[in-house]
Amino acid sequence: MKLTASSPIGIFDSGIGGLTVVKSVMKSLPGEDIIYFGDTARVPYGIKSSETVKEYSLQITDFLLKKKVKAILIACNTVAASCKNEIVAKAGNVPVLDVVTAGSKAAAAIVKKENLIGVIGTLATVGSAAYENAIKKIDPSVSVYSKACPMLVPLAEEGWIDNEIAVKTIELYLNDFRQKPLDALILGCTHYPLFKDSISSFFNNPDMKIIDSADSIAEMTKELLSSKNLLNKSEKGLFNCYVSDKPQRFQALAERFLGQSINRVEVVNMR
Repeated sequence: MKLTASSPIGIFDSGIGGLTVVKSVMKSLPGEDIIYFGDTARVPYGIKSSETVKEYSLQITDFLLKKKVKAILIACNTVAASCKNEIVAKAGNVPVLDVVTAGSKAAAAIVKKENLIGVIGTLATVGSAAYENAIKKIDPSVSVYSKACPMLVPLAEEGWIDNEIAVKTIELYLNDFRQKPLDALILGCTHYPLFKDSISSFFNNPDMKIIDSADSIAEMTKELLSSKNLLNKSEKGLFNCYVSDKPQRFQALAERFLGQSINRVEVVNMR
């Protein structure tokens, strides 16, 4: 496939959370056209077998390749942990980036004397040890402390990101992190950037860096496209949103994640 600067960037997730990655890419690369696919009919991926996740992910990869994308960004931590290699093989000469690698590289780059990185994510992501394995490949001397925070996902989708319930939930999940001298904390779920300010206030520690994997993959994408002379120089790119089902309240929820209005969402039958 011929890659051109005017070709769009493809981003996909198991549902709606990947729109936080879209938001970061829009901020870092405002001239790029973006195609987003959220598999809202089959979410969540975390409770499904690796074979099923691979099947769904390759279907979506085919969809994005037919849209002639110049790069594919895996915004789903479960997909990144279970079948990135298969997606890379399917994509051919289209580069594939993922949030796990991006977040791990960003965190490993700023470790200091403590050499300790914290990771929070869903049960599936933490159980896979994807971030720990990725960080250890970069620097085996770094210690990783991980914890699943599953209730943050429904809170994010309810819009409860800074109220009393959210603050108390963050405190209950992260209280033991306070006893550990973390150099960095990775937000290992696409929903979690919505809690970034609340988490930062909870720790109140300027020496600890909060790593938003959405921001990390956006910067990695910018570097990649620049190195390949594929940056789109237009002033404002187009955004096209596709989903496998349009559930109730989708529009309001999507706009909360994206931080702006969405003019049109197209439903694609993937079955």
